[in-house]
Amino acid sequence: MIRVLIQRIIADGLEQPYEEAARRVIQQAVQSPGFISGESFRDLERPNHRVVMVTWQNRHSWERWENSAERKDTISAFRAMLMEEEKITLLEPL
Repeated sequence: MIRVLIQRIIADGLEQPYEEAARRVIQQAVQSPGFISGESFRDLERPNHRVVMVTWQNRHSWERWENSAERKDTISAFRAMLMEEEKITLLEPL
């Protein structure tokens, strides 16, 4: 099992459209083999900073989703709403 930490900084005023687009990404991910769970968080100190924590069965499952046409299409829907590229960190339990 691995966890994928995704951090995104949203441009001011685009929080609501981002949330709608991000929900579509999660809906697509849920259907991908190896997806276990996902949670989204808003930084209390920086309201335009979002953190997504997704649990996958293994790295292969994540990489298959990360490189899929479905993810690329859905991510492109909100890429212009971000102030910088998303940051992805892969984590494994000790």
